[in-house]
Amino acid sequence: MIISRRGCLNVAEELFVKGKQDSISGYPIELSEKVFQKVSEGIMITDLSKRILHVNPAFEMVTGFQRDEVIGHSPKILQSGIHGSDFYQKMWAEVNDKGEWQGEIWNRRKNGEIYPEWLNIMAVRDAEGAIRNYCGIFTDLTDRKVAEQELKEMALTDSLTGVSNRYDFSERMKQLLKTSEEYNISHSLLFLDLDRFKQINDSLGHDIGDMLLIEVSKRIRRLIKNKDIIARYGGDEFVIALSAIKHPREAAHLADRIIEALEHPFHLNGEEIYISTSIGISLYPNDGDTTDELLRKADKAMYFSKENGRNQYCFFHDDLQPSSKRLVILESELRKAIEAKTIEMVYQPKVDVRSNRVIGLEALVRWTSEKLGPVSPSEFIPHAESTGLIAPLSEVILERVCEDFIRYDLAKDCGLPVSINISGIHFQQSQFTAVLKQIFEKMNCQPAYFELELTEHTVMNNSHHTAEKLNELKNMGFKISIDDFGTGYSSLSYLHRFPIDFLKIDRSFIKNIHDQKENELIVNAIITMASSLQMEVVAEGAETLEQVQLLQRLGCGIVQGYYYSKPMRPEEIRFFMEEWNIRQEERV
Repeated sequence: MIISRRGCLNVAEELFVKGKQDSISGYPIELSEKVFQKVSEGIMITDLSKRILHVNPAFEMVTGFQRDEVIGHSPKILQSGIHGSDFYQKMWAEVNDKGEWQGEIWNRRKNGEIYPEWLNIMAVRDAEGAIRNYCGIFTDLTDRKVAEQELKEMALTDSLTGVSNRYDFSERMKQLLKTSEEYNISHSLLFLDLDRFKQINDSLGHDIGDMLLIEVSKRIRRLIKNKDIIARYGGDEFVIALSAIKHPREAAHLADRIIEALEHPFHLNGEEIYISTSIGISLYPNDGDTTDELLRKADKAMYFSKENGRNQYCFFHDDLQPSSKRLVILESELRKAIEAKTIEMVYQPKVDVRSNRVIGLEALVRWTSEKLGPVSPSEFIPHAESTGLIAPLSEVILERVCEDFIRYDLAKDCGLPVSINISGIHFQQSQFTAVLKQIFEKMNCQPAYFELELTEHTVMNNSHHTAEKLNELKNMGFKISIDDFGTGYSSLSYLHRFPIDFLKIDRSFIKNIHDQKENELIVNAIITMASSLQMEVVAEGAETLEQVQLLQRLGCGIVQGYYYSKPMRPEEIRFFMEEWNIRQEERV
């Protein structure tokens, strides 16, 4: 209910004009008092000296002051301190000049809370036109302000993570670049894409994916300053405007800190989840003077870092330009190779250093494109994962390994089990075990002759479902190996849950095992841990006799690397084994 200016004047007249009549201007006195008491707007009436004479119940509810606490006091008791003396001087000058003032004002409740209100102040004049009283009517705007702020936030922020959305980022960047052009200020733009986020969404569900995005945004926000801008730009993409930088190394430092912060596991809904990020960086004004240009170049740099190993950052530079053309050709050529099954396999021996026997082979994929020539697996495997080609590519690889195994009769003549690298994305798919079983049945290969290698990160993700799937594979007859062990965050408490046969120590620890004591300690700890869990250890990447001898002293049972043999074509395996056996007989 909104009380009119005339109603306020009637109430004032009723209160201060005594005995002249029973009603004023057609309003019964009782009706005016009822309106005064029931109206939802706060009302305050003062005398000419601005001393409060009367307030209604709505005034008490809004301000928190009881009637007896304000009668006789000045309305200054409500002042918030936000408005200066000039504001009140102009307000009262307009009331005295025009008879009325209305506008938004901030006042203070009894509990000290500052709140906004819409205030209408009117001068009450007598029959001769002289001002006799003042009447103020006000509406609490707190709820409206909250609603407006919520609407504003909804329009400008990402509803899931609470950071800026694309629109707000674009608007803030416009203002930032406009100011920067005037004052010659430099900035950097970081474009982040979470590595293998789709795998988490597909395997654990969108609810977990959303929770992960929220936690990722929290970790990133802790690393940036208030002057910087962070926005969620797409499903699992974030952009950061690092403002007013003195040197590009500031952007590199932030990228390093983000990568490090996201490497630590996320504990969500009982799951321990690992994620990494690829980051592209562009610089203002070096790489562009518009938001679109800076985003486009940072995006290209991000894709370059993703295609070259992930979990790293890259600055944009002109040499990245041909990369986008290569990616288009790469995808087209890879699709053709999958369809024509022109993928080739090579095999590297694994040697038991205790008996000096070759006890297995690792299958390694190779591909030569007609247009691009030889393409490294470190390039086309991540590309297959990011474009959705990894499942059909993996199936071609599995079939090719089975073909080689049968064609070259590896089981009969060599007795060598073959290990196959399994993509984490392919492994997480619900139909993985069914597809694997179908391929081996079709190729007439027994799983007992094969070992499946999964990376540490793959095994640690969604540990409950992983354990179920690994047990299913073990029951089919496969042996299980964790590849690249030592690069993640595995622990005894997690490893014992899985039916693992082998731990493969990442080659990065073997490469400098003589020069870096820390690497030797890590390798020794892994060997000790594996022994306690009754697992065999395989050290990959051994290139020198000194490395092999040190690994042997540390208790590592199986070694793989160029010291023994480079990866070889399948038709070369029998000849290698014959030569190896001859050398062993000569030693005896």
